[in-house]
Amino acid sequence: MALVGADPTGRRKASARIYGLRTFLDPGCPTDFYGAFRDNVRRFVRECADIEERATAGMPTWRTLLVDEQSGLVVPLYTVEECVRRSPIPFCDYCRCSGWSHHLVSKRRYHLIIPADGDWDKPLRPDAFFVRSHLLHGLLHCNGFGHLILVNGRDGGSNFISGRDFMGLFDRLCTALRVRAVSVEDVSGKALMDLRLLLGVAHGASWFARWGYHFFKGSYGVTQEAYDRALRVLSSLRIEELIVVLANTGQSRELRRVAVAYRNLHLPDRDTKPLVTVRDFVRFLLELKHRPAAQTMPLPPSPSPAPLPRRAMKKAVRKGYRDFTKVAAEMQSRWPLRRLHSSAQVIVDALKRHGRKMTRQEVREAARLTIGDTGLLDFVLKSLGDCIVGDHLVRRTSNPTSRVLEFSLEEFPSPAPAAAAAAAAAKTEQNEDVVVVARPAWPGALQVERDLLTVYRSMLAAQPEAAGKVLDAKHWVKQWGLQDDVDDRLRFLVMWVPNQEELEELTRALPPPEVVVVEATASVGELRAEAERAMRDTYCVMEGFRVEEMEGVEGKDWEPVLLGGAESGALVWVRGDGTDMDSVLRYEGGADTWSVGCACGAQDDDGERMVACDACDMWHHTRCAGIGDGEPVPPLFFCARCGRSVMAAGQM
Repeated sequence: MALVGADPTGRRKASARIYGLRTFLDPGCPTDFYGAFRDNVRRFVRECADIEERATAGMPTWRTLLVDEQSGLVVPLYTVEECVRRSPIPFCDYCRCSGWSHHLVSKRRYHLIIPADGDWDKPLRPDAFFVRSHLLHGLLHCNGFGHLILVNGRDGGSNFISGRDFMGLFDRLCTALRVRAVSVEDVSGKALMDLRLLLGVAHGASWFARWGYHFFKGSYGVTQEAYDRALRVLSSLRIEELIVVLANTGQSRELRRVAVAYRNLHLPDRDTKPLVTVRDFVRFLLELKHRPAAQTMPLPPSPSPAPLPRRAMKKAVRKGYRDFTKVAAEMQSRWPLRRLHSSAQVIVDALKRHGRKMTRQEVREAARLTIGDTGLLDFVLKSLGDCIVGDHLVRRTSNPTSRVLEFSLEEFPSPAPAAAAAAAAAKTEQNEDVVVVARPAWPGALQVERDLLTVYRSMLAAQPEAAGKVLDAKHWVKQWGLQDDVDDRLRFLVMWVPNQEELEELTRALPPPEVVVVEATASVGELRAEAERAMRDTYCVMEGFRVEEMEGVEGKDWEPVLLGGAESGALVWVRGDGTDMDSVLRYEGGADTWSVGCACGAQDDDGERMVACDACDMWHHTRCAGIGDGEPVPPLFFCARCGRSVMAAGQM
């Protein structure tokens, strides 16, 4: 849904369209896109954005305003169109490191940027493409391939919006505009820990796997099989085995302390298995890290619940209020009592932060930032109305206008200090005079983080090879199909087939086919013309390309495509002339034709530091060659094979 209102940045007098941050580009919101990406992105900036009066380093810039439904803040999403021919950096390092060096250079690149919180009311800087403090930065080539360069949530500088929300927005945008594939280099970390190792051990995949990204390419020759095997080794390792391997070290003693502490805290029930393996511990610690801080003292008036005299409790019962402690104990739940308690406290904290009535959906979204189990959250919300949690009363009422359920918070009347002291003294004489609401004691987030770091370092020390394989699995990709089942249009993958002379000049594999979309009634000639237009519009070397021959579709130019034996989604080949084989803007990986032949098995550039052999001119990882990250590359370097040859020649 689009709202029309004043531009909150005050830079434009005309009204601006504002969309919901979490619903923008859902199906039909505000529209649907059915063409190829190169056409969809032009329509996107035309219909869903406003042109900025000030360009970014001379490049046209559009802005889309998105409102955060929880806080009411308005967030700018900028789209910058970069003309590759005028760019000081025409080649793409992200393509080179992602295994897409053979792609032809696209004529346009689109940068999607949400700047840092403090820059929302400012125009983009001229060097915006190189700023690392953006909350979101994606790069999309006009052929539909792209790269997620960075996403920064609350741990990366955002004060209001989570990284999940930014990822959800970027994923919806790519899906709606029919992007073909997006790569990401997973180097995310937290508190001296690499998340790809932590989450890989806990869940078997990267954080980005939640949005459909899969392992694509590892550094240092790591394959999918090696990555999966390393995860199995680490996740199935028993904590006791880890302690034995690290025996007689400080890490062993610290790991033993962590194991004992959390096994005592973790009381298994019918739905929770004991903490045995490294995966069990990492999962539990990650879950525990998002719980409320520890409450170990006997319930002071605030923020912990105070002892409630029985008279006050009886008065509350007469009014229909219930103590959530008793409600939770009586509920038939598959969750343990401690989880119900902590979830209720999270909801209370969310209501306190907002300081106003909140709809059930608003409460749910706010609490989801801490509680990942939506089933647990829905169960507690259903039972929390008119309940006492600590020294607060949670009210649930129906809005008389919208008839939507709303939650609010009221201070529950605590006894005066003298009355509280008297009640505490009376407890020694008659235990029934005071009802004490108990709360489980959880370690604070910082303590859990320190203990998680202990387990993390123990994995690295005990299984350095397996942990290294997981850490080297950095490159992930999400791929979208043609999505050919939503309308009557015909979609084809058109493959350029070079002639013999062009084939001799090519130094890399053929690029992927191009997406071409035509109407269901299109003729063979119209398909040929659209294929030619697509090639000319997309690639620098094909601006003068003319289709002379097309295979995969039979028939005369005026005959319908469907009568030519081709179905939507089929592969079609085109030949022609006019390709500029002399252009330096041929491959995204650049004009260099250097080769990789490292001892680790890598056959292509993976973005890691390399050095060329001065004898065979093959590139090798400095790490594999025994050169440390902080060491300079020697002025003369021979790989192992050439070094042996040189030594053998010297002995003759």
